[in-house]
Order: sequence, then structure tokens, then C-alpha cells
Amino acid sequence: MDVLGRYRNLIVLVGVLFAQVLGLAVQVKRTSDSESTRLIRVWAVGAVTPFEKVLLWGQISSGNLWHNYFYLRGVRAENRNLKAQIEQMRLEQVRMSQDADQARRLQALLAFKEQFISQTMAAQVIGGTGSELSRSVYIDKGHNDGIKPDMAVITADGVVGKILRVYRTTSLVLLIDDQTSGVGAILDKTRLQGILRGTPSGEVALEKVMSDETVPAGELVLTSGGDGIFPKGLLVGRVTKVTPGAELFLNIHVRPAADLSKLEEVLVVTKIDERQAEPDHTGAARAVDILAERLPGVPSKPENAEKGPAPAIAAPGDAKPKAAPPQASISGAHAPSNAATAASSAGVGSSPSGTPATATDSVKVSPKPVKTAVAPKPQPAVEDRPH
Repeated sequence: MDVLGRYRNLIVLVGVLFAQVLGLAVQVKRTSDSESTRLIRVWAVGAVTPFEKVLLWGQISSGNLWHNYFYLRGVRAENRNLKAQIEQMRLEQVRMSQDADQARRLQALLAFKEQFISQTMAAQVIGGTGSELSRSVYIDKGHNDGIKPDMAVITADGVVGKILRVYRTTSLVLLIDDQTSGVGAILDKTRLQGILRGTPSGEVALEKVMSDETVPAGELVLTSGGDGIFPKGLLVGRVTKVTPGAELFLNIHVRPAADLSKLEEVLVVTKIDERQAEPDHTGAARAVDILAERLPGVPSKPENAEKGPAPAIAAPGDAKPKAAPPQASISGAHAPSNAATAASSAGVGSSPSGTPATATDSVKVSPKPVKTAVAPKPQPAVEDRPH
């Protein structure tokens, strides 16, 4: 109270001046190019803007803190789980690649043959049978073009049918939705096999699949190659509905992959090659294979070696054997005995006439006497004397 009483006049003066300035700010307007703004608004905006900037900075900082720390606390654990999954998938990939290589080797070992489409002929659909009981079309290729019965007819989308009758310039194609048609089929994932036939209503059904099997809707249907007409692996259609049948089999409805009602161009498979599966040598080779490649092969035995060397028979008077080189280390006492031994081992025996043969009959002996080797005289040993 003492302060208010002492500075009351000053406080009243300041209040009056503030009210006057406030009134002037309300009345005065700042004019710009677009519009005019009261001065009080400009002052209010200038006073409040710093506080708003501080509040906005605090909000952004707290949001970054939440997203960069609290919200990402589980990212490290998630990364660990993802890395573990990646490692597991890599191991699975390696295992599958090894199984694939083993399957190729087994196929080659069992002489497994695969069918490949090597030649096709394009044909134009020129008409149909016009009957609900027989669903077939005519194409503009016939016997003159090399078309034969039971050739497969396909499109880029899937299987269409087979050649039923061949004429000179045209052919009749039996579609797969005909009641009398039959295509060996196999399901893509479950690997269940059956027979694909047409129904009286124009649909396609897969028969001969046991009712205790599970066939999911949407599974692809491929050719099995068991009918001997269609190569294995061609797309036939997709399973649309599966219902239990009257007997022990399922009623599997299939939607053909090719639009059989809008056929214009088709392909006739005129040639199918059978190739033996070969193992993949691009992978890691076994140690036994590497050793087998590096080890030298056994050379073939020559014909002369098989028959054996021909014995050389010489006449008694024509044989001139070479004299053995003299031995320098033969002493005089052992020379005669060695010469006798050499004569006996040289085959000296009886002559062809039956009389004993001497050494002069087969071997020419020099008339000079045999000189015996003389041993060198021993020299006296020299003693070392100290100098």
C-alpha cells in the first residue's frame, strides 16, 4: 500500500498513456497493397508469434523424440527376427537347390525323358460344328500341310483340344469341353492326377480324384503327359469349385485357361521331342568326380602285344651273335668258370644232327688267349710325420 500511495500519480499517468496508445492503435490502420490492417492486430501478432514459435518447436522436438526413440524401441528386436528369417530362408534355398541337383542326377541315372514342343503350325479357325452335343471347330490346315490325327492344339493361354479328323485342306479339332474328350491332368501343388472331361452343360470337370483328398479352389491344372498327346506341364485351367461326388470321387470344376468360345488362331503341335534329362554340372562337383576327371585313362592294349613276339629261328651257320663285352673286374682264378657258365647259359647243346655241339659251332671264339686281369701292386702307405 505504501508503494501504491507513493507512486499513485505515476501509475495513473502510465495507465492513461497506455489506454490512449491502445485507443490510437485500434483506430489507426496500416494500409498495404492488398488490404488495410489495424495497428493493434499487427502488434498482437508480433507479440504472440514468438510464443507460438517456442510452442511449435517444443511440439516438434517431443514428436521426434517419440518417433526416434520410444517408438523405435522394438526395431532392434524386429531386425534380429528378420535377420534370423533371412538366414533360415538361405538355408532353405541351399537345401532346395541341392534337392534339385539330386533330382536331376536321379533323372539322368534313370534315363528319364522329358517331352518338349519342338515344332508347331499356326492355323486359323474357319468354323464350328454348330451343335451343343459336339463341341469342335474346323481349322484351315489339313493332310496337305502335314496334320495328323491326335495332334495337340494349343494357344498362348492354354490347351484347346486335339485333332479328331483330318481332311485334305481342313481338320476337325475336338475341344476339351466336349463330353467325349479326355485329357490327362495333374494339379500343380497337390500333384493329384485325374482325367479332364467336358460336361453336357459345356463346363470342364476333373474326374477320378478320390473324395478323401483336399483340393483348394484356385489351384492350377496342368497336363500330366500320360495320355501321349499333350506334353507334360501345359496349362489347362484353374479349379473354381470342389464338391463331393455321388461316388468315392470329387466333382472338381475347372475353368479353361483358353477362351474356347472366342477362338480365332490356334497352334497345332506337329512335333514333340523326347530329351533325356542331364544333370547340372554348374554346381559344386564331388571329389570323386574331380578325381575321375584328373586320373589318366588306361591305354588300350596293342594288337601286336596281344599276339606276342614272334620267335626268331636262325640257322646254325648263319647265326652270328655278338660277343659279350669283357668284364674288367674278373680275376684270373674265376675267368674259366665264368666263361663255362656263359657258354652253358647261351644255349650251347646238341647240334641238329644229334652230335654234341661245341662252343666253336655256334660262337666264334677269338684265337687269342684270354688275358686275365692283373691286380695292381699295393703301394706303401705314407706316414704323416710332424714337421
